Amino acid sequence: MSLPYFATGEIVGDYELLYRYWRHAGRRAEEATLRRDDFDYLRRLVDRREVSRLDELLARLTEYFRPRVDPEAARRAVREHYGVDLPAEDARRMVARLLAGWLVEAGQQWRILRLRGWTEGGWRD
Repeated sequence: MSLPYFATGEIVGDYELLYRYWRHAGRRAEEATLRRDDFDYLRRLVDRREVSRLDELLARLTEYFRPRVDPEAARRAVREHYGVDLPAEDARRMVARLLAGWLVEAGQQWRILRLRGWTEGGWRD
């Protein structure tokens, strides 16, 4: 399966759940795509050094995307993809995490951020 625009697969190894979510979300699917505002938000987080580790960045971005994910469509997509019934809010968070990872991958392509080697103290240059 092909990757979404500007995705590399480096953070999100499998985009199938996102594709399934888009199918279930109907008209709300457009809300779960990357927009210029998302890149601006990522740039602010990076420029202001509000986060210093990838896990922190993904957590912030997941919460940023969460309101744009339809919980019931996410629940249906998770059930279809993984064969498990999760609470809608957990499924919503999973899809939001995919969007967060996609934005980080795209942010690298657009040179907004660069992932460096991990050390115990955080990311190093």
